[in-house]
Amino acid sequence: MAEPRPAEPRPPAGTSPLEEDVRVRARPVVVAWIASRTVLLGTLLVTAAVTGRGVIGVLGNWDVAHFARIAHQGYAPDHQEMAFFPGLPLLMRLGSTIGLPPEVTGALLSLVASALAAAALVRLAGGRAGEAGGRAGEAGGGAREAGGRAGEAGGRAGEPEAAGTWATVAWLIAPTAVFTVVGYTEALFCAAAFWAWERARADRWAAAAVLAALATTLRVSGLFLIGALVVLALTWPGARGKELGRRLGVAASRAVWMLVPLAVLLAYVVYLWTLTGSWTAWFAAQQEGWQRTFTWPWESVRATLIAVRPGGYADANGWGWIFRYELVSFTIGLLTTGWMLRRRRWAEASWVGVQVLAFSFSPWLMSVNRAVLLWFPTWAILGELADRLTGRRSAGDRETGAIARRGVETARRGVETTRRSLGIERDGGIERDGGIERDGETERDGGVADDRTRPYAGRLLVGLAAAVSIGLMVWWAWMFATGQWAS
Repeated sequence: MAEPRPAEPRPPAGTSPLEEDVRVRARPVVVAWIASRTVLLGTLLVTAAVTGRGVIGVLGNWDVAHFARIAHQGYAPDHQEMAFFPGLPLLMRLGSTIGLPPEVTGALLSLVASALAAAALVRLAGGRAGEAGGRAGEAGGGAREAGGRAGEAGGRAGEPEAAGTWATVAWLIAPTAVFTVVGYTEALFCAAAFWAWERARADRWAAAAVLAALATTLRVSGLFLIGALVVLALTWPGARGKELGRRLGVAASRAVWMLVPLAVLLAYVVYLWTLTGSWTAWFAAQQEGWQRTFTWPWESVRATLIAVRPGGYADANGWGWIFRYELVSFTIGLLTTGWMLRRRRWAEASWVGVQVLAFSFSPWLMSVNRAVLLWFPTWAILGELADRLTGRRSAGDRETGAIARRGVETARRGVETTRRSLGIERDGGIERDGGIERDGETERDGGVADDRTRPYAGRLLVGLAAAVSIGLMVWWAWMFATGQWAS
């Protein structure tokens, strides 16, 4: 006789299972944010004390020094500084009005922005059930509308899904997470870009445009964000299945909002023109300061492979190791792009793929390590993988799955009715709708067959990966704090 399954703990009175899940799933993210920021800042402070460089000296390495100079004196004295967008320097200058050094202002902004980015990433990486319901809503005649409503509800219910929690924790302890606690643009850009994507996916394109415009003031990656959001608008689920004219109208009504961030980007180009008389001042600054000239991708990869060899490049500050990680990050970008294409996630594929392509046009692969922080699809994939290896389906996940299944079932009935009316035979004994398979009495939603816990081997694997990531995170923070090249 099978042993009875232990009863699951009940949520407090007046609290739904889904609301309790939100609290439970948010807790690891909050803990990871506090712990990772403590470890990173602790590493920086200890290094400052040991080396005698002081806190400002440790916080002001590499690009932070460029941002601080722009905040103090603007772009005019050194045209190389034009390679950096004005958003962060303006905020640093604002901090100086209350007596804060630019390095401290940058660190404080990054701390706050990393929390905002984490909140958005939980939602971006945790809405798979809603997507399944949305896809189901596209199938079959009058069932489309009902399925679409179920998909929207599933998307809202899917926000606290475990995959989103895992993805966000992984992002917070990423090897290059030090750049989200110092005066770099990564944390600020991720906060604006992640929320812009989340708002666009929720069909709130005006808010998405404003957030994308903010992201565009920070770094050139805003241009790629604009393009990817346009792809998202063109492949919007609500436009599928309609006649071409209406489909283009639906897409255009959303894509037109991207003129707002595009105007911000063009304003910066015009501003640089007023200073230099050149429309290509930004490209010239990149070439002059960082030797970023056009190179064919295979030549860029070949040069990077040479640079990782002993003596292949100046290795006094561990540059060879950084180039090795650049190759790893480049490969991760390629794999993410391929995976998104396989899943027909065209917008996410374009967001990562265009950046990977852009990096491959430099003489070497440079700054790819930091760019991985911007690739939320990569962290979503890691979150799904960790969830499959370790997770038990919670009450919220079951509620989300139930909503998605109702949408799928409604769409399936509509398709079946259409088939019968047209005299079309069913194809095979297994139906697949929105990632949910039905075969006899077996039903699988997102690859989860029941509520049993995953093998301990999977949890051990995830734990080891987390430990390695934290170790690399500390090493990267030390590299940055000691002034060694850290991407």
